[in-house]
Amino acid sequence: MATSPLQPELANADSTHQQGNFRFALIALTSLFFMWGFLTCLNDILIPYLKNMFDLNYTQAMLVQFCFFGAYFIVSIPAGALVGKIGYQKGIITGLVIACVGCLLFYPSASYGSYNMFLFAFFILASGITILQVSANPYVSVLGPAETASSRLTLTQAFNSLGTTVAPFFGSWLILSTVEHDSKVTEVGEVIGQLSVQQQASAVQTPYLILAAALFVLAFIFMLLKLPLLGKRDTQSTAAVKGSAWQYPHLVLGAVGIFVYVGAEVGIGSFLISFITKDGTGGVSESQAAHYIAYYFGGAMVGRFIGAAVMQKIKAGKVLAFNALCACILVAAAILSAGTVAMWALLLVGLCNSIMFPTIFSLALQDLKRHTSQGSGILCLAIVGGAVLPLLQGMLADSMGIQFAFILPLLCYGFIGYYGLIGCDAKRPVFADKV
Repeated sequence: MATSPLQPELANADSTHQQGNFRFALIALTSLFFMWGFLTCLNDILIPYLKNMFDLNYTQAMLVQFCFFGAYFIVSIPAGALVGKIGYQKGIITGLVIACVGCLLFYPSASYGSYNMFLFAFFILASGITILQVSANPYVSVLGPAETASSRLTLTQAFNSLGTTVAPFFGSWLILSTVEHDSKVTEVGEVIGQLSVQQQASAVQTPYLILAAALFVLAFIFMLLKLPLLGKRDTQSTAAVKGSAWQYPHLVLGAVGIFVYVGAEVGIGSFLISFITKDGTGGVSESQAAHYIAYYFGGAMVGRFIGAAVMQKIKAGKVLAFNALCACILVAAAILSAGTVAMWALLLVGLCNSIMFPTIFSLALQDLKRHTSQGSGILCLAIVGGAVLPLLQGMLADSMGIQFAFILPLLCYGFIGYYGLIGCDAKRPVFADKV
């Protein structure tokens, strides 16, 4: 694997100071991965919550993910340019502050009981997380040897999965349990039902105020930390760079891989509660079903710790292809079976998801050299798959049923298997060695 484009930047700094900061910097960055994993997973809890409160169909409910992940499409390229000007650390601080504002917007959204305001709050929150992604993912990749970048990013992503594992319990306790209590109140009459909607809306205010405070504290901490100053482009050297990241086939295919992976993971997570609560599957309440989401994302957490070790010995592309094949088998089983077999088959897909995002991300950034910042922005742009594909899956669910709608994630995992076996090794452009 070629060295990172930022390795010369590290070499020019005092080696003792930089090496001493690598481990500390990585520890600090894991807190960010945990936090945005926690915030993203809460969407899966809020979707059935908002669906019940505003009487939405599946397609309308998926607008939550459309607005959240649509922010990646709109913000990623500007975020890449911003990080190129201010560097990774300041980019992280900026992202945390914007995400904090997004969490605060949930308070007036709940007060007014407006679905449109909720969607806007999701967009602002995701905009901040996008800047964090553009800053933190490449930061982790360059803080150490290039040949272990996939393993290092997978390890930090494991803490992202820890956040997604904890979030369902938090959301079930403070949000879905309130929905189930208030749904009984609505049976008394229409007037009480209207009051119940406002009570349901207020259930998100305290949790998101707590999250806003946590994000603000993290931003303040990162302002005080002394981390390696990386990511800021030298305007003179940038002007001399030849070509574009778009000319690297393995990056373009990797962007498609990120698009379909995020779409598949978000689509499955978004429908898990609805799928598990079906009489023919789990037949449990929504708050109980939310606990099962912890198994889905908990599997991803365990798999990332295992994958970080495995990819020290086995080529990352082969591990990616193997996991994609297993995911295809499990999703097919969930579509064709019923009861607890279908439920657990779908939950086990989380274990297969474990190494996919960080592995695709790091494989796609290989050999980009001074196009790495642009490439990172393109890959984060592709996270818009989490907006588009769940919406399409919602349309399939409305027309053909939830179970058949999982055919879409099945196709996505098929492409990921192709990328791991073939796409990641696509020929690099000639100018790559001349940059």
